[in-house]
Amino acid sequence: MSTDTRPTLIIITGPTGSGKTDLSIKLAQTLKCDIISADSRQLYRDIPIGTAAPTPEQLAAARHHFIGTLALDDYYSAARYESDVMELLPKVWNDDNIAIMCGGSMMYIDAVTRGIDQLPTISDDIRRHAMQLYESQGIEGVRATLRNLDPEYLRTADPANHRRLVHA
Repeated sequence: MSTDTRPTLIIITGPTGSGKTDLSIKLAQTLKCDIISADSRQLYRDIPIGTAAPTPEQLAAARHHFIGTLALDDYYSAARYESDVMELLPKVWNDDNIAIMCGGSMMYIDAVTRGIDQLPTISDDIRRHAMQLYESQGIEGVRATLRNLDPEYLRTADPANHRRLVHA
């Protein structure tokens, strides 16, 4: 092992199904370190097939973080991911000060390695109001509100993507 005592975060990234998980497990076993998932979809429970989430055997082979920790309707963001990982890293760096980040969500990886711009957070009340608008008036109600509040965004947004429109 290296005599360098600085903490090291090894990044393994690439497209879905390219072998990132197997490589990260082999490396984690060799280095005796943890794996931090950088996959924005694998955070959610109940969708393992569509996200190529690690199998139970793979999860047992090395300690993983941020796999299946959220319900499908939980709100999460790259900013929250950055904060959660930065809080976790000091805890997982072992004697060799190494951890592996594995995944294909570049916004998440960039948030940790380069930082993320501090944007104002949206209050829970506003978030609830936007969801109530969607639930009561549907996507057209959300579009009508955006026509008044932010017509420029609405012109460039996917008009069928209710999550993005509600977030806007």
